[in-house]
Amino acid sequence: MIASSRSARMAGQGIGILLVEQGIDILKSEGCPFIIVLGRPEYYPRFEFERTSGYNICSQWEGVPNEAFMIRILGPAAMAGVQGAARYRDEFDATI
Repeated sequence: MIASSRSARMAGQGIGILLVEQGIDILKSEGCPFIIVLGRPEYYPRFEFERTSGYNICSQWEGVPNEAFMIRILGPAAMAGVQGAARYRDEFDATI
């Protein structure tokens, strides 16, 4: 899941919240065990995201702030023993 963004004139209309909630619902229905997001630490905890460091998961990129790299667990049983570096698709390398 990528961080949502919007123009300043569209702020406060709840569009970002709806997009994130819809994304979570889709991934949950597909059986995804977790979602990782690199985003604003003051925004994503409202959707039950928390720091990945508590799960021994880190970003593939050096210098990513710990508080901005977050996870939401959807299937706790599937997370047993999961740890290491989270890899994004190669297309994201150019954005970091």
